[in-house]
Amino acid sequence: EVRELLGAMGFRTLDEVVGHTELLSQVDLSWHWKAKHLDLSMLLARPKVPHGSPVRCVERQPDILAEQIDWEVVRLAKDTVDHPRRMQKSLPISNRNRTTGTLLSYFITDKFGEAGLREDTIDLRFTGTAGQSFGAFLTRGITLQLRGIANDYVGKGLSGGKLIVAPDPESTYVAEENSVVGNVALYGATGGEAFFRGRGGERFAVRNSGAKAVVEGIGDHGCEYMTGGVVVVLGPTGRNFAAGMSGGFAYVYDTDGTFRENCNPEMVDLLPVKEYKDVGMLSNLINRHVLYTASTIGQSIVDDFEAALEKFVKVFPKDYRRVLEQTRAVQRQWELVNG
Repeated sequence: EVRELLGAMGFRTLDEVVGHTELLSQVDLSWHWKAKHLDLSMLLARPKVPHGSPVRCVERQPDILAEQIDWEVVRLAKDTVDHPRRMQKSLPISNRNRTTGTLLSYFITDKFGEAGLREDTIDLRFTGTAGQSFGAFLTRGITLQLRGIANDYVGKGLSGGKLIVAPDPESTYVAEENSVVGNVALYGATGGEAFFRGRGGERFAVRNSGAKAVVEGIGDHGCEYMTGGVVVVLGPTGRNFAAGMSGGFAYVYDTDGTFRENCNPEMVDLLPVKEYKDVGMLSNLINRHVLYTASTIGQSIVDDFEAALEKFVKVFPKDYRRVLEQTRAVQRQWELVNG
């Protein structure tokens, strides 16, 4: 039937008919109040090109994946993957390099499963500007350190690895007042750790279900739909923080008392940080943040932690809190009955 239609128009093959937009006409939609304003003339216009220029794909696209830095990373780590032992390498990176670390994570997961490797077995240190999805799906045993800045989706689906991003040591701007990673960092992360010296963009840690992270400020919609993990924010947040947050914890350093105005209270309670477990976890994460990134805001908190603790707010999902309290009550009852 296709050949019959082509023949009726004077063509023999589909290749011959490609580009002949003069054979198309717009359906009369003058009867519809909105569609009648639709004008497809620009879409159907044929560009003026030199005679013989192809109007369809006639050659294969270049394999840009072959140029990705991940293949170099995989090559460097091959011996470590085959015979696990610690390694450390330094490499430059540019924003043409996307999803750095993902291919390496595949090869490690393929061989060792979800358990991955021991912490910091593969330590890769980059300088420059990382492209999108730096450290996406990073698995256990891989640490990616970046001195520079990174684009959106840093640590997307982080799966047990460790990410450290801090400005170049020679930079002159104030780290905690500037962005170091883009939007949607740690989207859908399930495990691992991330330490960002500087601010993140919007939708930080959305749908995080297990990763621990420290950042020095974020944009709107932080921790949206978060179900697990821990997020420490050592700076301001944008509006709508914790919308739909049903699990995990967040600790926000609220120096000016404005955080309550930016938080969505529908599903969370805002509490002071007093319980010893919270204090211990918060102290540990901030100290590690300082260790990995040389954070100045982090160091100032560590230097006078007792005073700084008064300014932290714990974001505690209401249903999660209720379940934990019920569990503790049952445990206490069991202990009383069983002596």
